[in-house]
Amino acid sequence: MGGRLVQAGDTKLFVLERGDGPLPLFVLHGGPGMDHTMFGSHLDGLSDSCRLLFVDQRSQGRSDPAPPDTWTLEEMAADVDRLAHTLELERYAVLGHSFGAFVALQHAVDFPGRPAATIVSSGVPSSAYLEAVQRNLEAFEPVELREQVTRSWAREAEAQTQEDCQALLWDQLPFHFRDPHDPRIDVMRAGLGEAVYAPDVLRAAATTDYGAIEVEERLASVSHPVLVLAGRHDRTCSVDGAQAIADGIPDAELMVFENSGHMTFIEEQDRYVAAVRDFLVRRT
Repeated sequence: MGGRLVQAGDTKLFVLERGDGPLPLFVLHGGPGMDHTMFGSHLDGLSDSCRLLFVDQRSQGRSDPAPPDTWTLEEMAADVDRLAHTLELERYAVLGHSFGAFVALQHAVDFPGRPAATIVSSGVPSSAYLEAVQRNLEAFEPVELREQVTRSWAREAEAQTQEDCQALLWDQLPFHFRDPHDPRIDVMRAGLGEAVYAPDVLRAAATTDYGAIEVEERLASVSHPVLVLAGRHDRTCSVDGAQAIADGIPDAELMVFENSGHMTFIEEQDRYVAAVRDFLVRRT
């Protein structure tokens, strides 16, 4: 596996490095309760232009435990800057996907101008946009998978073990791909064999709106380049939410992947990597 623990304020976070490109790029995983292994090798195409820094966020994955009252978007966003300080990085970029996108966006508004760039991948600026999840669940086909995903979501607040978390993710993945029978779902499952889950973090998040992202009114304060990435068929973080981010941040760019759901970096991997690389080359 490699990687190491790096001091970030009151805790230590696990960081795995890949690539030797000139720009350090912090990569923040989804969940919450998951770890960096969700990305597999899908972002390795950036390793020639970026120094990829995959982070297991606070109290997740292989990172050290931290007090539950610090499991907030604000603290996780501040952790990014703390890592940059410890690693002596004067210049860096941030990419966050799903829950990681909430953290990356929180970081952008809390530390405007600090990163060279931010990439918000499958995120929203307010928990109000997550209300669409219930409507999408009610319309999700096929019916047997709808029931599976619905039951799984309801069980998140009861997760106790690594096995619980894995089972919940396995059941939910069809909802996150445009095609619920996409063969890459099984490929992703197979690639998560070394994942370390955080049931306590997932259980807490399930009862607090998954971090309760609420930065829509602060987007205009962001002063550095931002790229917003969204899947046209995302049933969790809608294109409407992505559009609101792009509209709210001065000079932000929006790219919609027409053949993707929530897992854009897998469903349209080549186009995704090319979009991130092109943005970083042009804007940093």
